[in-house]
Amino acid sequence: MLESSLNPRTGKGRRMNTSTRGWINGMIGVAIFSGSLPATRLAVLGLDPLFVTAARAALAGLLALAALAFARSPRPGRADLRTLLLVAFGVVVGFPLFSALALRTITSAHSLVFIGLLPLATAIFGTWLGGERPSRAFWTFAVLGAASVAGFALSQDGSGSLGADALMMTAIVTCGYGYAEGGRLSRRLGGWQVICWVLALSLPVSLPLAVVLRPAVWTGVAASAWGGLAYVAVFSMLVGFVFWYRGLAQGGIAAVGQLQLLQPFMGLMLAAWLLGEPVTPVMLAVTAFVVACVAGAKYSAPGESERPAGREVGRCPNP
Repeated sequence: MLESSLNPRTGKGRRMNTSTRGWINGMIGVAIFSGSLPATRLAVLGLDPLFVTAARAALAGLLALAALAFARSPRPGRADLRTLLLVAFGVVVGFPLFSALALRTITSAHSLVFIGLLPLATAIFGTWLGGERPSRAFWTFAVLGAASVAGFALSQDGSGSLGADALMMTAIVTCGYGYAEGGRLSRRLGGWQVICWVLALSLPVSLPLAVVLRPAVWTGVAASAWGGLAYVAVFSMLVGFVFWYRGLAQGGIAAVGQLQLLQPFMGLMLAAWLLGEPVTPVMLAVTAFVVACVAGAKYSAPGESERPAGREVGRCPNP
């Protein structure tokens, strides 16, 4: 009924609804991702980082394969296979591996310094790969938000090392690339199909590695480590991406990507709950400023008519 009342020439209401759905889906994805680093920290305290990287991808891949079979999803074309493999390199291998290696020697709070740079990295790759053209105002809000998050995190935690920081920076670059490529491909395949095919294509590598790298003794591993692994496998590796790629495709890679500015603060709150780190009034104040930056980025983001045309992602089925 609502669509029938829209202007048939402009379809403005439909476009606004699609954009809003993109921001809602993106926000759900960010909320899920916010637990990734604290959960990874818990996992690597009791498990080898290489095993955590392989096991999270293998477990998620088996679930993804079941979802694809249940939905009878058509296979992607040959032209899409290269992009799917590049996405796998960014979000299945790059970010999980490099962040897990870094988290052996730095705290989850320190690692969140770099998450503040992820929205900017995603926007840059989205502009390059997706053909998006954000305004100067958008870039201003993006840089302000990234700088405020990084500055706050640095002021709260000075621990770290050059090697671990280099690993986290590599994780951010590969993740931003994987987000942008996946968001672009989601316009054609659909958000949940992209991450499911990425994980399914990774199974021939991730599953054997998980078996080879499994702990020699299982009884000595703390339950919290297994819980952290379960979270990053089911939620960080699969469920979060269902919402995230759908949101990027609907609302724009650069624009919706700015929601990641909120991820460090959500992560710190979870770290406070799981790892006993304090939540301060300064944190809340900076969070309010970041929310303002996200709102400004949304307001100044390009409309749907200014983004590259593609499949109506909002109509693709859910698993």
